[in-house]
Amino acid sequence: MIKDAVQVLKEYWGFSEFRGSQALIIDSVMAGKDVLALLPTGGGKSVCYQVPSLMSDGICIVVSPLIALIQDQVAALKKKGIKAVALTGGITMDEVSDLLDNCVFGNYKFLYLSPERLQHEIVQQRIEQMQVNLIAIDEAHCISQWGNDFRPAYLNCAVLRDIKPGVPVIALTATATSKVADDIVSNLRFIKPVIFKDSFSRDNIVYSVLWEEDKNYRLLQKCRENRRSGIVYVRTRRAAEELAALLNRHQIPAAYFHGGISRAEKETKLKKWLKNEYGIMIATNAFGMGVDKPDVSLVLHYHIPESIENYYQEAGRAGRDGQAADAILVINRNDEIQVEAQFLKVLPDVPFLKLLYNKLNNYFQVPYGEGSNETFQFHLNEFCDAYKLNPILTYNGLQLLDQNSVIALSPAFSQHTTVKFLAGKNELLRYLENHGSIAAAVQVILRTYGGLFDFDTKVNTLLLSRKSGIPENQVQLILEQLQKDGIIDYKARPRDLELTFLVPREDDLTINAFAPKIKDYQQLKKDNVASMLAYIANDRDCRNRQLLRYFGEAVPEDCGSCDVCKSKTTAGRDLREKIGSSILALLAERHYTSRRLIEVLPYGEQAILKVLQELLEDRNIAVNTKNEYTLY
Repeated sequence: MIKDAVQVLKEYWGFSEFRGSQALIIDSVMAGKDVLALLPTGGGKSVCYQVPSLMSDGICIVVSPLIALIQDQVAALKKKGIKAVALTGGITMDEVSDLLDNCVFGNYKFLYLSPERLQHEIVQQRIEQMQVNLIAIDEAHCISQWGNDFRPAYLNCAVLRDIKPGVPVIALTATATSKVADDIVSNLRFIKPVIFKDSFSRDNIVYSVLWEEDKNYRLLQKCRENRRSGIVYVRTRRAAEELAALLNRHQIPAAYFHGGISRAEKETKLKKWLKNEYGIMIATNAFGMGVDKPDVSLVLHYHIPESIENYYQEAGRAGRDGQAADAILVINRNDEIQVEAQFLKVLPDVPFLKLLYNKLNNYFQVPYGEGSNETFQFHLNEFCDAYKLNPILTYNGLQLLDQNSVIALSPAFSQHTTVKFLAGKNELLRYLENHGSIAAAVQVILRTYGGLFDFDTKVNTLLLSRKSGIPENQVQLILEQLQKDGIIDYKARPRDLELTFLVPREDDLTINAFAPKIKDYQQLKKDNVASMLAYIANDRDCRNRQLLRYFGEAVPEDCGSCDVCKSKTTAGRDLREKIGSSILALLAERHYTSRRLIEVLPYGEQAILKVLQELLEDRNIAVNTKNEYTLY
């Protein structure tokens, strides 16, 4: 069996042997067993279902979460001469029908689709007509509410077991705790599953946590040092654009990538990065999944991720060629506060969900006991303004109501409007002299938002309406005129969405039905952040061992190369005391920045930064408004 598999591997991939558990996984799949494959990022998960499918008659159904990931996989298969098709967004139902016919009659080997597309009745009917040899659920952690990318539509993947009851199922993921693994097995209704778990250890990746007040300085330093390709992860679109501009100003070729840029722009930037025309890609977490670039030697996190799962998966995009690579998390004392603001303070609790659901029903005048299957147009800003609700908290609450089948929300919900001024300030002044009727509105825009001359800036037209006293539709007309006259670049995304009530209104009783799940969800998010902060704060245990311990893997030896391991060998207690005494002596005479201390002291940079951190924690020193260290 495996001899045939090796022949397929060599014919299509050019390799003469499998890695890790790949051969055993393929053998189990060919024996008709249900398989859960837990392999590290870059561990060759796709080979585990592609090879056995090519060894058998029929087609493999692959459920995958991201359109970009699906497109990359299909393109790679087609390059190898393998017939594959993807049911992605933006195609008509007639096109879907034709593609499905090809899968039924056209000898295709792989059908890739999203979990949402799987729910369409026509798709299920046609799959029933296909000769299916294998069902593959990629990024299977999305099926678990305990997973870092929980996606409710994944729960419906089990419908494939009903459509094709005799077909084996393989689920694959690179980030699964034991709790998530149990969920995957249960939700996919595995029959006597075989579970394979390769070590998640990536020995060629050096993990480091660097404390740095001037994060831009550290970013520039690490990007200059990096001789190959790199990724910098940030939390916001604005940060991606600003840091890419910063690197380019310092002659470090960089591009930014986030969910707000067009598909064509994404493809262009990705191609240039893959060809190393850009050395560094500054990206939100919308980037990287399914991108096969082996020579990434630096993954730097500029902001703290929300979970260790996210961090491990993103850091794992480094060093796929087996060469030495760095995974660096750069933090300062403000980051912990920002993490709590970003992830915890906007978590909807049960009382808020009850309030939100009540306000939604009142807003659309839905009587008690009615409303099921009623659909309305919805505007988030107007709704939040009417009831004085936090938009982010409200958005998260709507998502939870959607996940728990209380409402159905249009995906256009998260789209927004951006403005960037193309005219220079002098040109703008001349323009406003000739267009006095809109000058006041333009001044309100400029006072409300910064960076309008440098970046595409998200604007809230309802807020601008309130501040200027101009009706919102008039604000939009002014923006359209400015666009037409070449003063601004104005991108107006669809702002309305359809909101459908799926159950009759029962107020608190509706929320009580899933209130325990919401409490568990809240606790999960809190635990995720706590685990991430604990990893950062733990400067006693090897970083590699900490990460692997989180995923239930025991490692007997330290890696010897992370920042913690290095500090044990290069900055022992005696040396730290010596460095501390030198720092205190210097600060007794004047104030110093960390950069200046590194220049004047004859010790290693990381050792000095480590001692500075300890002195701050012990309140022996403090930091003034100029980011200089002083005696406490």
